[in-house]
Amino acid sequence: MTILTTQHDVTPAVLEVMQQTNDPRLREIMTGLITHLHAFVRDVRLSEKEFQQATRILNTMGQQTTDTHNEFVLMAGSLGVSSLVCLLNNGDNGTTETTQSLLGPFWRMNQPITENGGSILRSDTPGPRLYGTFHFRDPDGAPIEGLEVDIWHASPIGLYENQDESQADYNLRGKFITDAEGIVRFKSVKPIGYPIPTNTTVGTLLEAQNRHPYRPAHVHVLAHKEGFKTLINQTYVDETDYLTSDVQFGVTKALVGTLTQHSEPHPQDGDVGDWFTLDHTLTLEPGVSTLPIPPIK
Repeated sequence: MTILTTQHDVTPAVLEVMQQTNDPRLREIMTGLITHLHAFVRDVRLSEKEFQQATRILNTMGQQTTDTHNEFVLMAGSLGVSSLVCLLNNGDNGTTETTQSLLGPFWRMNQPITENGGSILRSDTPGPRLYGTFHFRDPDGAPIEGLEVDIWHASPIGLYENQDESQADYNLRGKFITDAEGIVRFKSVKPIGYPIPTNTTVGTLLEAQNRHPYRPAHVHVLAHKEGFKTLINQTYVDETDYLTSDVQFGVTKALVGTLTQHSEPHPQDGDVGDWFTLDHTLTLEPGVSTLPIPPIK
């Protein structure tokens, strides 16, 4: 590396040092990062004050990340990065539709084991009853038996149980096993659209950009079994607001489920008032079954 003379010398010097990286994939990533990051700084002519503000923002985001809140995951979604990574790496390398989606910042390990068809209500949670049916298929359309399936969603007031002290631990969360037909059925309450947290860095950015903070109503799914790439999914309720303006850029056509309202008594549970069914088919691709890093505890 030579001694620098002008700003034009910086990028070549750093790129030269990156070539010392032994791991080829890390070398490729770091070379691309330096190339684009330096080009960005030049393109916007980043000032010294703005650079100082940017480093302070990153420090603040780290401080805002806790056992129950992941600010970096929230920011990645709000900038469309999470969706881009997902769509690049699924659906035949980004060429076809996929039922893969965003993990989101609220998945927890060790969700309660629940019998197929059972309820994920673990505390009193008012709201219209929801009866969900998810069909899991391989790329040829055959059912996948024995999948371990986590299901979770926000309450009818738009809060996950770890955000709301009035809810029991693991409320609206459950772990199921698909039957011989590749189906998981569950009972819950109808979710609603909700705002992401706005009292942190992401909220400040949304306000500066004149953007709303709302997500459309959805149910999360994580399914895994040896021989298949782990499916991470958000199934969206097709009558919800914000389907076309999701703050996290998460909605694709393949992720919108079929929601049907019913007024007659439920065949098993009797008179429960108006109730809803949510039906959706999800496809797993062949691959290695690995669980993601939990964003919260």
